[in-house]
Amino acid sequence: MVSRSRGFRLLRVALALAGIVLLLAATAAAATWWWLERPLPLAGERAELSIEAGMSPREVAEAWVGAGVQVPPRLLYEWFRWSGQARRIRAGSYEIDAGTTPRRLLAKMVQGDEALEHVRFIEGWTVRQMRAALAQAPSLRPSSAQMTDAELMTALGAPGVPAEGHFFPDTYAYSRGVSDLTVLRRARRAMSERLAAIWGERVPGLPLANAEQALVLASIVEKETGRAADRGLVAGVFLNRLRAGMPLQTDPTVIYGLGEAFDGNLHKRDLLADGPYNTYTRTGLPPTPIALPGLASLRAAVRPDPTKALYFVARGDGSSAFNENLADHNRAVNQYQRSRR
Repeated sequence: MVSRSRGFRLLRVALALAGIVLLLAATAAAATWWWLERPLPLAGERAELSIEAGMSPREVAEAWVGAGVQVPPRLLYEWFRWSGQARRIRAGSYEIDAGTTPRRLLAKMVQGDEALEHVRFIEGWTVRQMRAALAQAPSLRPSSAQMTDAELMTALGAPGVPAEGHFFPDTYAYSRGVSDLTVLRRARRAMSERLAAIWGERVPGLPLANAEQALVLASIVEKETGRAADRGLVAGVFLNRLRAGMPLQTDPTVIYGLGEAFDGNLHKRDLLADGPYNTYTRTGLPPTPIALPGLASLRAAVRPDPTKALYFVARGDGSSAFNENLADHNRAVNQYQRSRR
């Protein structure tokens, strides 16, 4: 009887211990759940971190603490590891605010929910303007800042290709801390792909030898068009002049050729001074584009509106008047240009 009583006591102790273990486990689970759903304490209003490719989960946890997350790094690391998703954390730039929980932090990194910045390249900009915008773009590493345009194109894998006109004007998102070459590489690839596709859609009989000449013409159309509806006619005029062997006689090319010497006014001496971009003294297209053409100007260059016009003049309201002969053109100039002087 004594041994049986002792056995019952041991069983009761064992059951009690098991209950305590289960209670402790339940308490630990509840505490863990509570911690995962509580906002992380931060040193400031937000914390930012750029995760580089190859960083281990432990290094990521330590980096977040260094960025201002005020918890022991081991606690974050054990959460990453225990979740089973530690190896799915993606490289990128991340930002969290004061309401971010440990669960949400890990989800952002696994989903690649990055904090992105943006830079916009405008239709009609020159490469100089584009590079100035890059220099002002937030959190962008200026890898190309000291490069010449030629060095830049070599770095982008296009040695010997002129930089002007070879970047597609658009808004580009990027992760904080990436190189500006990353953005430029995307913009160059976008222009290359769009130009190739549009050249494939060209109408027959164009006086253009290749897609590069279409890009040059599109850049001129971009600078000469004040109203979107006129693009196809403006392109048609220039194509008619190329067919006839007439000089294009377009001011934007002369202005581009003057570069920083342009004082805001185009003088008669500028029109008479011969140079590769002076389309008053030379026939044909200039040697390179003069700006970043948008998609509409690219299309207009290879699919112009049907027209016999050889001349156009700005009306002063953004639109242009188109004429087939010089006499009518001169009358339009008198009406729309000289009357404003």
